[in-house]
Amino acid sequence: MDRSGILAWVKAERLSLADFLDDLDDHEWQRDSLCAGWTVHDVAAHMTLSTRSTFLGTIKGAIRARGNWNRMEAGLARDRAAVFGPAELIAQLRETAGSAHRAPLSSRWDPLVDALVHGQDVARPLGREREMPAEQTVAALEHVLASPFYGARKRLAGTRLVATDREWAAGKGQDEMRGPTGELLLLATGRAAGLAGVCGPGAERIAAVLRVSEPKNVTR
Repeated sequence: MDRSGILAWVKAERLSLADFLDDLDDHEWQRDSLCAGWTVHDVAAHMTLSTRSTFLGTIKGAIRARGNWNRMEAGLARDRAAVFGPAELIAQLRETAGSAHRAPLSSRWDPLVDALVHGQDVARPLGREREMPAEQTVAALEHVLASPFYGARKRLAGTRLVATDREWAAGKGQDEMRGPTGELLLLATGRAAGLAGVCGPGAERIAAVLRVSEPKNVTR
């Protein structure tokens, strides 16, 4: 897919997420998200950062976090959440929904992954449903599986993924894991919440991996 097509997907997901956040009450904004130690407010703040980030700011954040990427992202998100309230963050998300600017070192697919996965990070703990469009989810999943950034290759080693909501499969492992592409995307990015929607011996393998080896804060 060309750059404009991906950006159209990203814009639609960001605007949809803004609408979702606009429907939350004050209590829900303070609830924990799927990212350990992050509130819904923190995740919303994080979602406004990629279109406003700079290389220098990223370097400063990395130094402050002593090279730990998750710690850096958490610090930046919480700093921003402390400055901007829900209405302001929603407005910012809408304002730059169609922006092609992205975080340093990220690919053109990463903003789509962020919008899809972080949408689930805030929706699921609140008991709310947020649809993940099929074509976009498969594209995001394939990017996550190919990228060294997310750790999916190590996390899913020995596992063959088989989608149950469309004709799609990946991996050559002996342990098969079956489930909707949205759940597979969550697991590929380190979210144990995806385990509820999958089955097979591969699911048992991933459950064990997530219990013993995942970092405390999973932001991507």
